[in-house]
Amino acid sequence: MYTAYINIGSNVGDRPALIGRTVAAIEKALGGKAEKAPMFESAPWGYESTLPFLNLGIAISTDLKPAQLLDTLLQIQASIDASPHRDDKGNYVDRKIDIDLIAMDSIVVDGTGSDLILPHPRMHLRPFVLIPMRHLAPHWIHPVLHKSIDEMISAL
Repeated sequence: MYTAYINIGSNVGDRPALIGRTVAAIEKALGGKAEKAPMFESAPWGYESTLPFLNLGIAISTDLKPAQLLDTLLQIQASIDASPHRDDKGNYVDRKIDIDLIAMDSIVVDGTGSDLILPHPRMHLRPFVLIPMRHLAPHWIHPVLHKSIDEMISAL
């Protein structure tokens, strides 16, 4: 059994309802109840937009392997919003829902042979990921950077 840390964001439409629908779908797919960090707003990261994101971090137990969990999350994401998350130039765009698998315990996946990298390769750069992680797993240590959540937040 693993603990998965997942970040959910929305900056288009009824953001709280979309995030609630996403959490319910994840809980149903994994057969458990998610622990939730407080929701908060943040500016879009990595692109310009006037639409702020509503973010939610969750922790949930799963028996799925990392690649299986990522596939499940991507299927849930597509079922809620099938539109692309990047434009034709590869830049981020506004979206109804975005689900990121941030970490699974201290598992490291280097992306060899797949698109999956764990922990998420940009988590240490994103306050909207680190702040929920501080709530959900305050003593978690990044298994590659060997830094605590507080150390990564201080480095922002």
